[in-house]
Amino acid sequence: MNIKSILFMVLVVSLILFAAAFAFLSWIGSRQRQAVQMQFFSGGMQTKHVGIKEQWHRFLQKSYVVMQKLPLLSSYMRRIRKRLSGVHAYDEFKLRHETSKVTLAVLGLLSLSVIILLLLNPSISSLLLVSLMAVIINSLLIDMYVNRLERRLLVQMVDLFSEVRHRYQQHEMIDEALYEAAESAGYEAALHTRKIYEALNSNDPSQELEKYYETAPNRFLKAFAGISFMIMEFGDKVKEQGSIYLKGLSGLTKEIHLEILRRDKLDYLLKGLNVIALAPVFFAKPIERWARGSFPAMDEFYASKLGYITKMIIFAIIILSFVLLQRLQQDNETTYRAGDRKKTWEQLLSSFSLLRLAVSFLAPRPGTPTYARMIRLLKESSTHLRYEWFYIRRIVFFALAFAVTMTTVMVLHQTAKGHILHDSVPGDIFFGQVTSDQREEGRKLSDRDREVMMEVGMTPSASYDDIAKRLRVKQNYIDPNKDTLMKSAGRIMSKLQAYNEEYLKWWEVLAALSIAWTGYQFPLWLLYFQRKIRHMDMKHEVYQFQTVIAMLREMDRISVEEILEWMNRFAIIFKMPIQKCVLHYDHGAEMALTQLKEEVSLAEFQRIVDKLLLCVEKIPISQAFDDLEGEMSFYFEQRKQEYEKIIDTKAGLGRLLGFAPMYTLIFMYLVIPLIVMSFMQMNVYYEQIQKI
Repeated sequence: MNIKSILFMVLVVSLILFAAAFAFLSWIGSRQRQAVQMQFFSGGMQTKHVGIKEQWHRFLQKSYVVMQKLPLLSSYMRRIRKRLSGVHAYDEFKLRHETSKVTLAVLGLLSLSVIILLLLNPSISSLLLVSLMAVIINSLLIDMYVNRLERRLLVQMVDLFSEVRHRYQQHEMIDEALYEAAESAGYEAALHTRKIYEALNSNDPSQELEKYYETAPNRFLKAFAGISFMIMEFGDKVKEQGSIYLKGLSGLTKEIHLEILRRDKLDYLLKGLNVIALAPVFFAKPIERWARGSFPAMDEFYASKLGYITKMIIFAIIILSFVLLQRLQQDNETTYRAGDRKKTWEQLLSSFSLLRLAVSFLAPRPGTPTYARMIRLLKESSTHLRYEWFYIRRIVFFALAFAVTMTTVMVLHQTAKGHILHDSVPGDIFFGQVTSDQREEGRKLSDRDREVMMEVGMTPSASYDDIAKRLRVKQNYIDPNKDTLMKSAGRIMSKLQAYNEEYLKWWEVLAALSIAWTGYQFPLWLLYFQRKIRHMDMKHEVYQFQTVIAMLREMDRISVEEILEWMNRFAIIFKMPIQKCVLHYDHGAEMALTQLKEEVSLAEFQRIVDKLLLCVEKIPISQAFDDLEGEMSFYFEQRKQEYEKIIDTKAGLGRLLGFAPMYTLIFMYLVIPLIVMSFMQMNVYYEQIQKI
């Protein structure tokens, strides 16, 4: 073990001991302060001992306050708090408790993973890998925790809706039903129910509900709050199928059951694949050490450019597999929100005239079919980027991909030159371990070769006689064996040839341009992917519109404009076009609805707009939507089948992505190089046998 490894071990142990001592002293101090306070407030009377659970809660609250004062940690905690605020938005104590718990758990596991990785490979080059793994593990742990909270909320909502149904049938008053149902509901569901109850009983329920819609963690709670307010405003009606409100609750319960079953099945099929995909990161270095120790010829592969490229490919596959697995397992609603956004880096770069000139040269001209298709794609993917900003992103990705590839190529060339000059000369041993004497002999030969290469000017045109002459006159070089002299001269000539071959080649520039072109196309491919993913979210939102319209069509004196206003309250993806339609409605109803239909390409949404167009002056709303229940039943069954197909597809892709890094590591980093090196070694043995 070298001095660098020893110092690193001392540093790690010191940090661990310091953290343990600090935690123990903080705990002792808190216990002493707590004892003094309890003695003061109790007047010296004997008090009960505080339980471990209560001490843990206090520790988390104090940790939250302390960590909020640290610059970098405070911003990290704010991001975690934002992820958890959807479920725990209305209980500051619980939100701080969960934020502190998640932060400490993530930092603890990250520290353990970082220590393990650095112990396996204590080098400067591993720091980049460690930081990358920290980001990946952080995302994994937070997503797992948030998904568990969201699923627990969905399960609680099923019981909540059942209790609301029972209380509503008792009192026939929505606010009373919500208040009493919240008393027996689960913690998370009770928080949101009380918030909805407060909004419905406020001075301006519509405004308060608009605020709640912005923070609601899922579409089911938004729909529940909306239909409750709708019935309180317009009143309930009992038809042949029963109460409108109870029918709406039944529809939401069916949706939640479908969502829970989908999540459970997907979690079951994809469980553990994230860990399997990340496992090769921890096994790459041990496999390399074992291969180097058992097969000395493998040193040549791991120290070569091909070895470095193979390692980069393996880690790229690990990262890509993990990211795609995260995409497959995502259960959250669409992240799109209409409204103001922070200034993006694309917008900042648009102030440079050179980039604007490049955009004007590369981007399609307005009025062309390509321009129209691109604008439509940006709208359908609900991206916040403008047309010019999107092309700035593509240009930046092109430049970054080209710069990173060229830098990697140059670094590989320099690394290969360093290995040619400084690596010890390998022996003829293929199996077993190299002894210290053999290693020292190889190092001496490498030093002698480097000296000769320097003397001949590092030129590949050096003759065999010149190299042999310099080998003969070397001090301490006394070897009457002519074959050994020829072998040494041939080895030096091969090194000179290989050293001078390490320069930037035309095909490497072409490969860098190809990778840069891939980087230029990547934002466009991502938009296509987002549009495909959003297609299911758009159908969810249309089904929610149908639920609202199914209730509104039974109300007296309901108008098309009021239906559009209610749709606007629930809209997320279609927020902007519906808002534009509502604003332009007074200037011409048919024109506003026609423009709304043209802006949205989803057939199901266009069918709703067509029926609203009929309702403007031709037929009543109830008559236009008389087949709505049949359509909703069909869409529900259709989505069940789509869910099953999607789950089967995701399960197959998940297994492929989960095991791809492990297969890549075993075959590309061990099996195939070992087979190739064994064949090369066999050729060497065959040549030696022929000389006998």
